[in-house]
Amino acid sequence: MELTVVMPCLNEAETVEVCVRKALACMEEHGIEGEVLIADNGSTDGSQQLARDAGARVVHVDEKGYGNALMGGIRAARGKYVIMGDADDSYDFTALLPFVEQLRDGADLVMGNRFKGGISPGAMPPLHRYLGNPVLSFVGRLFFPSAIGDFHCGLRGFRRDSILRLQLQTGGMEFASEMVVRSTLSGLDVREVPTTLSPDGRSRPPHLRSWRDGWRHLRFLLLYSPKWLFFYPGLVMMAIGLVAGTALTFGPVEIGELAFDIDTLVGASAAVVIGFQAVLFAVFTKVYAAEEGFLPESPRIRKLIDIVSLEKGLVVGGVLALAGLVGLVMSLVHWQVRSFGELDPRESLRIVVPSATALIMSFQTIFAALFVSILGIRRTRETPVDVAAKAAEEAAEAVSREQAEKAGKAVEKTVEQAADKPAEAAPREDTTTR
Repeated sequence: MELTVVMPCLNEAETVEVCVRKALACMEEHGIEGEVLIADNGSTDGSQQLARDAGARVVHVDEKGYGNALMGGIRAARGKYVIMGDADDSYDFTALLPFVEQLRDGADLVMGNRFKGGISPGAMPPLHRYLGNPVLSFVGRLFFPSAIGDFHCGLRGFRRDSILRLQLQTGGMEFASEMVVRSTLSGLDVREVPTTLSPDGRSRPPHLRSWRDGWRHLRFLLLYSPKWLFFYPGLVMMAIGLVAGTALTFGPVEIGELAFDIDTLVGASAAVVIGFQAVLFAVFTKVYAAEEGFLPESPRIRKLIDIVSLEKGLVVGGVLALAGLVGLVMSLVHWQVRSFGELDPRESLRIVVPSATALIMSFQTIFAALFVSILGIRRTRETPVDVAAKAAEEAAEAVSREQAEKAGKAVEKTVEQAADKPAEAAPREDTTTR
């Protein structure tokens, strides 16, 4: 079978039947061998039977959520390709051919773009049309090397095997973003075709909750991009802190009528420490995500781990610790010069604050080197080939055991039959005298 059209469904009795009929009619018109599959997520309004009457196959997905329903439908699909779309009659299921053509041409994921195809009046709330979708799609393009203009279009097609290999995890509305992000990061062929959006045919409000689901999409994009969540902000904070701290170590800095002194030096020190910690978290996240398979392994991160070994990290941390200790000794000498009396904070803190900062960063560096080394310990993982070989070996052993058991039973049966069979009388010698 070439195509399965998967529609997640939760109480869509008003529209599911017309969506199924449109999809089936489109496949029949263009000679596409396919099916419509309804991934029902617990409907109580009779949507299941209406879908069956219209010609669809229905599977029940117990785990709640948009993403869970779709993954249940994708796993149950029989087609080589899958096109997913909402069962609310907002997407045009009579225009599936452009998606199929792109998939036949070798695409792994084909996204619809509602902004290029056309959005009918009243089909999308202004908040979504002019703020939510454009901003989140821009963030997605900024964080990841993607050219997709509409990250959240619900009508999209893909190769079933390609998407299953990604092992998508999210169960809610952010599933739409995860599919695009994981496909892009995995190097799949992702394309885009124009599609239209019409007002849905339901009399009830949609399941989507603007602010809640918008935040879930944004949170997902941030969590899957450690460099934007940790690395870049950390670098900026470190740079600002280092520049300001270096300048203030030698004395107050005046810019116009503003005078920056010890208070600003303490703040600059905090910025350096926080920024450095954020950069380390970016490295931790990338290494952990790559090792666990959430993100593809980054050659640059792997090269960094190979270069920054545990020993080198310990050396760098030791140098920073030494610098911090030297500074603290200098502060004690400064105090001795003052006969261990009262000190002017504007003088003493210019030595103590940078020294304390160096000590803090030294321990952060040492602990980070130890932690990255632990994360870099590779577990022995079974590849698909290993799994297949192991399964074949177990099957062969099972067959051997079964054959041995059958042979043993046959021998036992033969012995039993021989024991039960009466012995044939031996021929007696004729002793009669004639």
